[in-house]
Amino acid sequence: MTDGGVDRSVECTGSINAMISAFECVHDGWGVAVLVGVPNKDDAFRTHPINVLNEKTLKGTFFGNYKPRSDLPEVVEMYIKKELELEKFITHEVPFSEINKAFEYMLKGEGLRCIIRMTA
Repeated sequence: MTDGGVDRSVECTGSINAMISAFECVHDGWGVAVLVGVPNKDDAFRTHPINVLNEKTLKGTFFGNYKPRSDLPEVVEMYIKKELELEKFITHEVPFSEINKAFEYMLKGEGLRCIIRMTA
């Protein structure tokens, strides 16, 4: 269907199988796969070496290469103007005394964003 593979693929799930598929489905010679999702800490990315030798490109990014110093003021401004609804991204809130619960949500893939309250 794609005559040898796709030019670009982007993986955003964190599923190791999706990451491998995203890399393996790009076209030999010029295909680029970008991994955005964060995998489980015990997952291993495994592919046949020929995928690299065939000049496919694999890239990764944490947080979309977000630069807090220069980008954060713009995000705050968007939030103040009600152009960005951050509340939609918060799945849990826990007090600091239960911080380990926040890590459990993250490691189980049950939480998108967890707010940790520093006060009781």
